Amino acid sequence: MSKVIPEITLNDGVTLPAIGFGTYKLNGNEGVNAITSAIDVGYRLIDTAYNYENEGTVGQALRRTPVSRQELFVTSKLPGRYHMYDKAIPTIQESLYRANLDYYDLYLIHWPNPKQDHYVEAWQALIDAKRWSLIRSIGVCNFLPEHVERLEKETGILPSINQIELHPFFNQHQYRNWYQEKNIQIESWSPLGRASAVLENETIKQIADRHNKTVSQVILRWHYQLGAISIPKSSSRKRQLENISIFSFSLDETEMNMISELNREDGRLNNQDPSAYEEF
Repeated sequence: MSKVIPEITLNDGVTLPAIGFGTYKLNGNEGVNAITSAIDVGYRLIDTAYNYENEGTVGQALRRTPVSRQELFVTSKLPGRYHMYDKAIPTIQESLYRANLDYYDLYLIHWPNPKQDHYVEAWQALIDAKRWSLIRSIGVCNFLPEHVERLEKETGILPSINQIELHPFFNQHQYRNWYQEKNIQIESWSPLGRASAVLENETIKQIADRHNKTVSQVILRWHYQLGAISIPKSSSRKRQLENISIFSFSLDETEMNMISELNREDGRLNNQDPSAYEEF
């Protein structure tokens, strides 16, 4: 299955699969089983974070799978409380120790935390960690254009990825276009809206019926055709396989627009506005 997943090349030349597997709240042995199942059905991009408190679970799953480390693309994220440079470096190292890895393929700043205003320090730490071969590619999550512009101005280095909240009820059209113009790859967290009302939406159901696909498959195909990498999560092997099987059909322009038009001004799931939200 993994061989049919298209690959995307980032602005630093690193390549990764066009769809991945999210691990939020997958912990302990059940989490290990869910992640090894996902790898078995074909996922190669595995997304975790320091604050998910499951980097060890991910590492254990990687040790259990027969798939080689070189075939896998593992992401983790730096929490807000460790943005200061002298805290960020040992935290990145701790992330690696927890997962028993020599390197992460991608490491992201989880939130900008603009009130604390240490995200440039955190970015410098990621730059150095990449230089030391602890990380292959570096990026951010939930950064607004103003935050990215400051990173570029002060360090000269743009993120390879910005992982943002993106789903049919919150399609981030304006910002998404800005990042794509800057050649920063968009990655969608909660691509299915955390299994919210979006899965019950009649418009998407009608499109799914037309293609003989599930609502989830249609939404994930929409992400792919927008140019966004999605990272759906499921503990069910059946749904894991379903979510990754989106490359045998396509949505036409009308269908894409119908889904995009479901956007809402208040579409954020938890009102986490990056200009004000603080994550520690």
